[in-house]
Amino acid sequence: MTNPLLDDWTGPHGLAPFDAISDEDFAPALETALTLHKAEVAAIAANPDAPTFENTVEALETSGKALDKVVSAFFAVAGADSTPRREELQREFSPKLAAHAAEISSNVDLFARISELWNRREDLELNADQDRLLYLSHRGFVRSGAALVGEQAERMKEIKGRLATLGTAFTQNLLADERAWFMELSEADLEGLPGFVVDAARAAGEEKGVDGPAVTLSRSLITPFLQFSPRRDLREKAFAAWAARGANGGKTDNREIAREILELRQERAQLLGYDNFAEYKLETEMAGSPERVRELLMAVWEPAKAQALKDQALLEEMMHEDGVNGDLEAWDWRYYAEKRRKAEHDLDEAALKPYLQLDRMIEAAFDCANRLFGLEFTPLDVPLYHPDCRAWEVSRRGEVIAVFIGDYFARGSKRSGAWCSAMRQQAKLPETQIPIVFNVCNFAKPPKGQPALLSYDDARTLFHEFGHALHQMLSDVTYERVSGTSVARDFVELPSQLYEHWLEVPEVLQKFATHVDTGEPMPQAMLEKVLEAANFDQGFQTVEYVASALVDLEFHDGAPPADPMAKQREVLETLGMPKAIIMRHATPHFAHVFSGDGYSSGYYSYMWSEVMDADAFEAFEEAGSAFDPEVAARLEEFILSKGGSEEADVLYEKFRGRLPGVEALLKGRGLDKVA
Repeated sequence: MTNPLLDDWTGPHGLAPFDAISDEDFAPALETALTLHKAEVAAIAANPDAPTFENTVEALETSGKALDKVVSAFFAVAGADSTPRREELQREFSPKLAAHAAEISSNVDLFARISELWNRREDLELNADQDRLLYLSHRGFVRSGAALVGEQAERMKEIKGRLATLGTAFTQNLLADERAWFMELSEADLEGLPGFVVDAARAAGEEKGVDGPAVTLSRSLITPFLQFSPRRDLREKAFAAWAARGANGGKTDNREIAREILELRQERAQLLGYDNFAEYKLETEMAGSPERVRELLMAVWEPAKAQALKDQALLEEMMHEDGVNGDLEAWDWRYYAEKRRKAEHDLDEAALKPYLQLDRMIEAAFDCANRLFGLEFTPLDVPLYHPDCRAWEVSRRGEVIAVFIGDYFARGSKRSGAWCSAMRQQAKLPETQIPIVFNVCNFAKPPKGQPALLSYDDARTLFHEFGHALHQMLSDVTYERVSGTSVARDFVELPSQLYEHWLEVPEVLQKFATHVDTGEPMPQAMLEKVLEAANFDQGFQTVEYVASALVDLEFHDGAPPADPMAKQREVLETLGMPKAIIMRHATPHFAHVFSGDGYSSGYYSYMWSEVMDADAFEAFEEAGSAFDPEVAARLEEFILSKGGSEEADVLYEKFRGRLPGVEALLKGRGLDKVA
C-alpha cells in the first residue's frame, strides 16, 4: 500500500492531498524520507569527483524534497489542528529532525567539500545567486558546529536534540493550559457586554460542551471580555488565568523548561566560541550586537513609560470615580482604557465592529495587493487540513504565481497567536515551483449562519500576516534557501508591519468597511475617529512589548539565570515597570522565545522592523499616494522579491536610499512629543 505523503502530489499546484492523509501515514513517511535524504547527503559527501558548486552546494540545496513534503504537511496540521496523536508524533519527530540536521551539519567530508569551495571562491566564477548560496552554506555549517570535533561535536548534537524536545514540550504545555481553562458565565454575567462578545462567549461555550456561554483563553475572546465586562471580579479571574499560562504547576509547567533551554543555549554558544547566546544569535542580524538592540529598545522605553504612567493616573482616577478604591490593576487597564477611548474619541468598539467583517477585510487585503502589485485572487476548491480553511490561486497577468490558504478561526486544537508559513517556498531550481503560503489566525468564530466580525486589532493582524504572505508570494529567487521570508530575523517583520499601514488608508476603509446588515460604508465621522484613535493607548502597548523584548535580551546576554522568573522580576524592577502593566509575554508562555530559536534574543525585531516600516511608508506619503506605482515597484524589486539573496541593510538602502532612524517610529506611535 502506498503512502500518500510520499506519492507524487498530482492535485492542483502540487498541494498536499489532505483528504487522503491520515495520522498513521506520518511516522512511516518520515522514516522513509529521512532515509532517502541521508542517502542523498551521503552521496554528495562521498562523491569521488572534485567538489564543484553544482555537485556539492547546489546538490545539497536541492536534496531532501521528500522530507520537505512530509515535514511541511505534518507541521501545518500539528500547529493549527492538533490532536493527542499529532502531539505525540511531534514529540517523537522533533528530536529526530534535530538529530538529522545535526548529522548533516557535522558531516566532516561534506564540510570539507564546502570549505574547499569557500577557500577558492574567487576562482569559481559564480554568479551573484551562487555566491550568496555558498556564503550562507559555509556560514551555516560553521555556526552549526561543523568545525567541532570529538566530544565537543557529540555534545553539540546532544544539545540540539534536547532543545528540540524542550521546545516541543513548551509549546504543547502552553496549548494544554490554553485548551483546559474556561470560565462558565451565567446570563447575569453577560450584562454590559456588547453583542459580539456575547455571541463569541456562546460559541465558546458550545465548543467546550457546556450549557451556556463561557470565556476561554483565546485572545480574540478574552481581550474584549477584559475590555467590556463591568464585573471586576470576573475580569480578575480571567486575567489571572491568562497571565498564569505555563506556570500552573504540574506536568504543563514551563518554568523549569525555560531554565534548561537558557542553559543549553549558553553552552551551545560557548562551544562555538561566543561569550553568550545573544552575541551568537545577533551576529547575523541587522542589529549585529546586544548593545545596538538595547540602545534601540531603551530609546523607545523611556518615552513609552512616561506616557504609560500618565495614562495610568488618568485610568485610576476614572476607576475611583466609579467608586472602586485602591490601585489600578492589570485586569482594570483594558476596561478603563476602552471607556476612555469612547469618551475621548467617541469611538465605541461595539459600534465599530459591524463594519469590520472578516470577508470584507480579506477582500481589502487582496484589493490592496492588486493595486500595488497587480495580484489577482481566485477561490480554489481543494481538500485542506480543516473545514475552516480557504484557498485561492494567486495570479498576475494570467500566470499563477502562488497558492494562498487562510485559516482564520480560533479552536481548541490550534495554538494561540497568528502566523504565516509556507508549505512550499518559491524556487527556480531544481525546477520552478510556486509557493504555497498560509496565514493562520485566531479570530472568534461566530455562531452558525452569522458573519464573522473583527475588532480593529484583529483586522490589523489580518493585514500583518498577509504582509508576510506577500513576502513569500512575490519572491523571485533561484534557491529556496533565500526565498521569501528567509531573511534576517530583524528584517522579516518589515513587510508584515508595513502592510498594516494600508488598513489605515482612508479610501481602503471607505470601500471595504461596510455594515454587516445594511451594506452601508462606515460613516465619515466614524472613519475619522478610527484614524484619530490609531495611536490610542500606545504607552501601554509599547511598554508591554518592550518589557518583553528587554527580558528576552537579558536572558541571553550573559550567564543564564538560575531562576528565570527571578531574573524577569529583576529586569522589570530595574526598568521601573508600571504596576498596572505586565509583560506581553511572561516567561512561562513566551512561545516566541522558548518554542524554538526563531525569536530568541530576537523579540526586539518587531521594533527594529518598525523603524523601517514607518520610514518605508513615508516613501509612499512623500510620493503623494499610498498606491504610488513607482514606489510599489521599488518595494517589490528590492524587498519583497529578493528574499535573503542580499544583506538586509543593502536591500533597504536600495529601496529607500538610506537607513532610517528611530524618529519615524516614535512619530508613528505618537511618542515623539511625550514630555
